[in-house]
Amino acid sequence: MSKGTVVLAYSGGLDTSCILVWLKEQGYDVIAFLANIGQEEDFEAAKKKAVDLGAKKVFIEDLRSEFVEDFIWPAVQANAVYEDRYLLGTAVARPCIGRRQVEIARKEGAQFVSHGATGKGNDQIRFELTCYALYPEVKIIAPWRIPEFYNRFQGRKDLMEYAQKRGIPVPVTPQAPWSMDANLMHIRWVRPHILELSHGPADLYLMTKNPEDAPNTPDVLEIEFTNGVPVKVTNIKEGQSKDSPLEIFSYLNEIGGKHGVGRIDIVENRSIGMKSRGIYETPGGTILFKAHLDIETFTMDKEVRRIKQALSIKFSEFIYNGFWYSPECDFVRHCITKSQENVQGRVQLSVFKGQVYILGRESPKSLYNEELVSMDVQGDYDPCDASGFIRINAVRLREHHRLQSLADNKQ
Repeated sequence: MSKGTVVLAYSGGLDTSCILVWLKEQGYDVIAFLANIGQEEDFEAAKKKAVDLGAKKVFIEDLRSEFVEDFIWPAVQANAVYEDRYLLGTAVARPCIGRRQVEIARKEGAQFVSHGATGKGNDQIRFELTCYALYPEVKIIAPWRIPEFYNRFQGRKDLMEYAQKRGIPVPVTPQAPWSMDANLMHIRWVRPHILELSHGPADLYLMTKNPEDAPNTPDVLEIEFTNGVPVKVTNIKEGQSKDSPLEIFSYLNEIGGKHGVGRIDIVENRSIGMKSRGIYETPGGTILFKAHLDIETFTMDKEVRRIKQALSIKFSEFIYNGFWYSPECDFVRHCITKSQENVQGRVQLSVFKGQVYILGRESPKSLYNEELVSMDVQGDYDPCDASGFIRINAVRLREHHRLQSLADNKQ
């Protein structure tokens, strides 16, 4: 008798293929769900494999457009970056995948969902918090946290032996020492042995060309923003434009990849407390981060932006730690959206040899007043006002140093 139906977040790789068969052995009916979020994948082959392994149903869902519009665009508006460097390509994809997994589970009457995330990583948290938020009654089966499973499969060798015994197709080549997660926004490479901090191999990268081998002439782009969201990208030299969200982001990936933009090698702090070494390729996201930062500074009030910067840090932490569907993240996201009402205009930039250079910007909402800032025209500004402003700000500095001098004299 079946224990119930489980929707498995399935990739077609060794881990989730073994998990699919293992779940069936435990007495569950398995529905396999594979999200297309822009990764290079033979989806038909993956579907056939899942059916051959005994999946009751297989859902291949094209989520690329909603991934860009519902998840990447809010991250762009926020200038979301974790620990000053990571543009959150994997983290921002998980609530997108989890949302559809829950929709399928509800539609199919499944009481359970499952995934192949490890017990040491961030993704288990991101997937499960999403599922619990959107489907509170759901029960989650996380094999890599079940002693019966992780004691049986203590490494890739055990999984390979299990796969061979169960007729699960396995890779014919040895696994590289780097594991990879890919989507439309980026590729993440993670080294299992995090203390080995040597350089990754030169042929590791897939989305980006080595900047040294990039073209010797730049691509010059103009990106148009409305409410902090890119609505059009134009290649100035070639004259071609893209104006749908998916096309815009895909084209920026293409241009950024061609010029080797968006490579970083970092050690970051995982949600559960350990440090992890990862290498990331985020070409289109890097271009947009720099372009949006420029137009935002040009059009946003100083004090509003100061508050928004603090909210961006919180928003980035919420994304990284799996709290996209939390009330606090919802509140911050609405605040950030409000801050973007005047963030519109065009940014011109050059993409060249691994770098993005801002060339100029224009906006009907510009707060740049050439006459006000000019050293040659006084305008409405009275320089005498600065004297009082400076003296008021000096009050606490004078007091601080007066007290410091008294303390030094007593010694």
